[in-house]
Amino acid sequence: MRTPYTVRLFTSMPRAGWVALVLFALFAWVWMPIAHLALPPEHALHVSSYWVSLLGKILCYMVVAVAMDLIWGYAGILSLGHGLFFALGGYAFGMYLMRQIGRDGSYGAELPDFMVFLDWKELPWYWSGSDSFLWALFLVVALPGVLAWVFGFFAFRSRIKGVYFAIITQALTYAAMLLFFRNETGFGGNNGFTDFKRILGYGITTPEMRVVLFGLSAALLVGVLLLGRYLVTSRFGRVLAAIRDAESRVMFIGYNPLHYKLFIWTLSAVLCGLAGALYVPQVGIINPSEMSPANSIEIAVWVAVGGRGTLVGAVLGAGIVNLAKSWFTVSFPEYWPFFLGFLFIAVTLFLPRGVVGLWEQLRSRRGPQAASDPAPEAAPAPVSAAQGPRPPDTVVPAQVSESTRGATA
Repeated sequence: MRTPYTVRLFTSMPRAGWVALVLFALFAWVWMPIAHLALPPEHALHVSSYWVSLLGKILCYMVVAVAMDLIWGYAGILSLGHGLFFALGGYAFGMYLMRQIGRDGSYGAELPDFMVFLDWKELPWYWSGSDSFLWALFLVVALPGVLAWVFGFFAFRSRIKGVYFAIITQALTYAAMLLFFRNETGFGGNNGFTDFKRILGYGITTPEMRVVLFGLSAALLVGVLLLGRYLVTSRFGRVLAAIRDAESRVMFIGYNPLHYKLFIWTLSAVLCGLAGALYVPQVGIINPSEMSPANSIEIAVWVAVGGRGTLVGAVLGAGIVNLAKSWFTVSFPEYWPFFLGFLFIAVTLFLPRGVVGLWEQLRSRRGPQAASDPAPEAAPAPVSAAQGPRPPDTVVPAQVSESTRGATA
């Protein structure tokens, strides 16, 4: 009898993980609205609009980091082009935001301002339906998903992997960035999309909308963590780990790695697209620089700093690096690239398992100390007269370890 999906979902996460998710949900959906909307600006616990937008942006980055960890940490697929999927989701939703401006733009025309400036007379055919919110959500999922599926199908079928796959993904992202920089493509050129006004008729810069976007970003992160944890602890996740460690052996026993790798690769791209769609209205701009190879490399750095193959490490890494980036780019903007490079080198040399691995090492050091303390000697179990004395070489079945059972089996 198969275990119900709900039971498998609840058992996939340890108790400490559920406690952490509940605390995070209370912070995002209870405390943040109160601190930003109810408390006056002069209050010590008031959260300003700057911090709401900044934390919402970092939550979107955390979703991207978890998406990268699913393919790199659990499937062994290193992508240096995930910034492309993130930007495609942002552009898909940015088209809707541009159409919502209407005649409130600088030129007072129905066309977006950059089209009026370039003397466009009508919308291109691929902008059809962009004024529909549901169509925009469909494009947010479909554009990165279809592109990832097509690219992954040919790449995985050709058994391209390792550094070659990483280079190809980086080349794909760079080519897309050059394409979007061109004015004739109809995506704003190097300026991209900006000056957004409203979503579903509501002002995009109002405090209430900021809190709503922050809450949606938090909900997406929680959902991605639950989905990721469910996948990696299931049979599917065990097959992924086997493909990562020994793909040829997986093929030998009858599994086709193509389907597993293609599914997790496409899912990771879709998650990046959703994060990009929530990122754009909170930041207020999307341009081709989001597709730069440096941004995709930075995503890999987030996962490496936190600890790949842990999910929670990806979240921590994205938070640590981006909070440090926010401080560095204000205080020492010219030194941030050097700090990022030093951070990646230091983590690679001294913390190969990231922050999560460091925490586990600290816990393991305390373990031997606790084990070295003399334990009180247990009293011998009473033996009944009917059983008689137990021979000294008798092994009780209940004392056989799980590892011994697996070896004998």
